[in-house]
Amino acid sequence: MISAQALSDTIGAIYDCALDPQQWPDTCRTIASLCESTAGGICVHDLRHVQNDQLFVFGYQSEFLEKLGAHYAQSPMAAADIVSNIGDVSALALCMERQELLESRFFREVLEPFGLLDIIWFPALRTGGRMASMHASRNEKARPYQPREISLFKLLSPHVCRALAISDALDIRTVRSEMLERTLDGLAAGVFLTARDARVVYMNAAAERQIKTGNSIRVVNNRIFPVDPTARTALSKAIDEASRDDGDDSVSGHSLAIPDLNGAGYVATILPVDRGQRRGIVAPFAASVAVFTKDPSQTTLMPGEAFARLYKLTGSELRVLLALAQGLGGKEAADMLGISEPTVRTHLQHIFSKTDTLRQADLLRLFQNSTPPIRAPELAT
Repeated sequence: MISAQALSDTIGAIYDCALDPQQWPDTCRTIASLCESTAGGICVHDLRHVQNDQLFVFGYQSEFLEKLGAHYAQSPMAAADIVSNIGDVSALALCMERQELLESRFFREVLEPFGLLDIIWFPALRTGGRMASMHASRNEKARPYQPREISLFKLLSPHVCRALAISDALDIRTVRSEMLERTLDGLAAGVFLTARDARVVYMNAAAERQIKTGNSIRVVNNRIFPVDPTARTALSKAIDEASRDDGDDSVSGHSLAIPDLNGAGYVATILPVDRGQRRGIVAPFAASVAVFTKDPSQTTLMPGEAFARLYKLTGSELRVLLALAQGLGGKEAADMLGISEPTVRTHLQHIFSKTDTLRQADLLRLFQNSTPPIRAPELAT
């Protein structure tokens, strides 16, 4: 296992990337190296325009990246991301039976020609119709990812998720070219900067609107005061931990729910800002901690995500369901997914059992009609 110092240095580097994305290439290399990987990076999937962009990647042939982008929507990775929570670590060797993976079109057409054996990754951000994930890979000369590497990825994933959430909220490209205060006031996300004693030293315009118009956050005695008692306790603890001199940037969980009385509310992300390069950027505010608050209803669900989560489908089962929902028969679905027809039938039987349906027509009708809400309905005024 890696040393405590190496782990601490890596986590610190991840958070420095939150305010300086140009450090991501080196940090991605560090994380991949710790996991004994030959390539890696961050991938951003645009769900609206069906676009796949690789950021800060290294170790891959350009032809592979083009092929991966063209096949991503039908890949085991896309299906696994739909049924996973943010920060959940997956590996191809874990998502599918080895034989099923080897006979899949994704392996034969995308991985095998470029000598790749296994990919490890986790979805790190879903916002505004986009999804970002961090990934690393091994070539055919190595063995599939083992529990050690998977555990290390799980240890680092909450920090990467939080850092990317902060960068996305800040639209960090403008931070260094404009006055920070003007930049913060232009954000849709609420930003609260607090001192070590939790006093609010700055609120941007969005945060002020959340205080005035919302039912979940208030400012009492110049401190952030969630209406929900559980959220109030959790936020207070998180701010205290983030402001300690001996802290290691490890705030418990990368986000906190701050509900209102109607079941809606905000998600808060907490970041220590008086360490490393972050200290210089927020120095004018004498702030120790930044709290970012966003409305989770702005997050766009991926196709099939709500249904898969509702019935606890696996990634492979969801891939089969999405293929059948396009009007394909069992043989056509098998051809499209690059698996055998008996494998399709096996997955379909599992889906029938989980959804309490008996026929494909009933299953597809249930799928088309299942659109659970992502937040509580607005109360009439």
